Parts: sequence; C-alpha cells; structure tokens
Amino acid sequence: MDIPTLAASVLNGNRRALSRAITLVESARSDHRVQAAELLEALAKSERQALRIGLSGTPGVGKSTFIESFGMMLIAQGLRVAVLAVDPSSARSGGSILGDKTRMDRLSRQEAAFIRPSPSQTHLGGVGRRSREAVAVCEAAGFDVVLIETVGVGQSETVVAQMADLFVLLLAPAGGDELQGVKRGIMEMADLILVNKADGDLKSAAMRTMADYAGALRLLRKRAQDPEGFPKALAVSALEENGLQGAWDEMCALNAWRQDEGFFERTRAEQARFWFEEDVRQAMLTRLREAGPLRDAMDDLGDLVARGDVTPALAAQRMQELLGG
Repeated sequence: MDIPTLAASVLNGNRRALSRAITLVESARSDHRVQAAELLEALAKSERQALRIGLSGTPGVGKSTFIESFGMMLIAQGLRVAVLAVDPSSARSGGSILGDKTRMDRLSRQEAAFIRPSPSQTHLGGVGRRSREAVAVCEAAGFDVVLIETVGVGQSETVVAQMADLFVLLLAPAGGDELQGVKRGIMEMADLILVNKADGDLKSAAMRTMADYAGALRLLRKRAQDPEGFPKALAVSALEENGLQGAWDEMCALNAWRQDEGFFERTRAEQARFWFEEDVRQAMLTRLREAGPLRDAMDDLGDLVARGDVTPALAAQRMQELLGG
C-alpha cells in the first residue's frame, strides 16, 4: 500500500480512501500496524481538529435516532459529520451485529456525512481499541464533528472519555428507581445528560426525569474543567427534532469555554499520553503471546492457575520475575 498517496487522498476528503485508511488502522496485523503508524504520522501534520463527542446510553434509548436527527441538523448548518458507531461483536466471526448504518438511512445518504460501524472486538464494553485512531483519520479528512457512539452504559464510558472532547449521556424518561440505577461514576463523567423521547405521552415523564437528573448533578463535586452551570441535564426529542439546537448550543458553549481556559489542549495532551501507555501495554501483551519461552511460561502458569495449584497473584509474580521485574 502506498501510504503517502493514501494520506494525500484522505486529506483531500476522498471517501474511499477514508474507508481504506480506517480499515488499515483497525487491523491487528503486524505489517498493517507499521503502515498505520506511518499513515497517522503523515495525517497528523495537517493539524486539523474536529469536535469529538462521545455518546452513550442504555439500549433502546434511541441513540441511532438521536444521532441521525442531530447529524442532519448539523449538516443543515454547513458542517461535516462523521459517526463512528461501535457495534457489539459476534463472538464467532468478530463482525458487527447491529449494523448502525442501516438504522441511519437519511444520514447515510448525505454527502457531508460519513458513518462507520466498527465491531467492538470484545474490547472493554464496546469501544474498539483503534477507535481513537479512526477519529484521528476522520479529523484529517476534514470533518467538523466526530460522534463516537458506544454500545451501552458500562466500562466503555471510561475509555470513550479518553478520546472525546465532550461526553454526552443519553437517557430515556424514567422514574426515581431508574435514576438510582445510573452509576454515579458515569454521571460524573457526563458533560451533558440528554433525556430523549420528550414527546407525546412521554413528554411529562421526560421533563420530570430531566429535573431529577438536574438535581442529582447539583450534588456532584464541581469539576475544574466546567464553567458555572455544567454539567447539566436537558430534555430532547430526536423523533420530533425538538431541543437538538439547544443541546448543540450548550456543547459549543462548553467547548469554547474550555478552549479559552486552556482545558481543551491540556485534556488532549493527557489523552495522547494515555493512549501511548495503552499501546505500550497492548504491545507487551502481544509479545507475551508470541511463540517462545515467555509464551510457554505463560501457558504453564495459566494451567497451574486453572487447576488451582497456584493463585493468580503468585503466578503473575513469577511471570514478572521471568520478565526481570
């Protein structure tokens, strides 16, 4: 593969080249990893930036409907929108199960939109290991907004927070018991909580739910990277497209404040360090799985742990000793 030519095509906004580039950075093949590193280095020189928005929510909350309506609104304002929808993976084939592109029919037909369903590959609740690199490729291709949709509420939010500028939690109208079920840690990460389905018979319930979450957010410790009034809860209707502009205005206001105060660049620098260390950890694990004395030692110790002859902690200590630690 001619990496300089591919990089130039991505920078020119060629959609086929963009798809090929994301396929390359998602590949786990060792030769592809070398090419991907070369490609990302070439694309980084463009210094293009997009607003990265992480979006999560419980199954059935209407994430796809929201993303489609939200994306269509942004495109109507002249913006280019990329959507990285991380699907659950099939345990048998490793492929995507849900196929989000088929559920965003209007948006997928827009020239200014790019939708990429990617299998989560069983990684940490739904964020593919290479999702951040796919975001970087979309930025280089000239997209203004990159939406990163995760599979659901769980550990994946911690990871998506390390690749997004804003984290949005989408929830459905619910009662007080359901409010108790939302993990405090997820609420602490959220910049905006959007209560969807504020329409029809559910509208009054959505407004009550929004008020409940707004009250809960006021009890959380204030974060340094938030201006007064954030994080906040809003009610929206993706179906009727109500409240979407208000939510976008809040996102823009928060992002502008963080840029003015220096939090934007500081956070991106911290995220870059996090992913550097994550790649080193993954590379070390890959080396341990390769054929050789270390792989044999891993297998032997794993068998001892499985039989109950050795505790996992002691086996890990012995492995560390073999590594010279």
